[in-house]
Amino acid sequence: MQNAYYSPLVVQTAVDLANTLRPIKGEDALETVEQLQDFLDDHPAAEPPSSAANQGTGPRHLTRADLAEVRALRETVRAVLERANADAVEAAALINDGLRRSRATPVLRHEDDRWWTEVTSDTDRCSAHLAATTLSALASVIATLGPARLGVCAGPTCRATFVDLSRNGSKQYCTRTCSHRASVAAYRSRRSPR
Repeated sequence: MQNAYYSPLVVQTAVDLANTLRPIKGEDALETVEQLQDFLDDHPAAEPPSSAANQGTGPRHLTRADLAEVRALRETVRAVLERANADAVEAAALINDGLRRSRATPVLRHEDDRWWTEVTSDTDRCSAHLAATTLSALASVIATLGPARLGVCAGPTCRATFVDLSRNGSKQYCTRTCSHRASVAAYRSRRSPR
């Protein structure tokens, strides 16, 4: 599986989905159908290829059931990101279960003289497509780069998740802001009189 394919856009969609819940701050950016609509609008990789939004036939009609399904998926994606580094076997079980539940199917694609496999769902439910794409992207990252590339921000007041796609694989913080805060705190700690 060394040639597994993951799209950085889909990987980022998985991270963004997990980070719609900020447990330390008590914030949830997926409380309403409108917020789900906004999330999907901001993440075109989350859309099924045959969706109405992608066909130009008008907006998709999301329901409270769609919201509940995506929120349940978010819990799975977040659990994978939080646990992969410490317990890759459990993370793999979560991914496999999520892919089974979404009725994920691998599809062989060809474009611009390049072949790759993509995992899709055989249903047009937004949660199933989102599960198939995000969970398969995380599985590909684990297979190609290793489970240590998935993680949770080391910032003491942050539980945001991340996927490290860098060459050296040394990411510890979700953003530069959290990294900077940690550097400033360490500097102040060293400079303070004891």
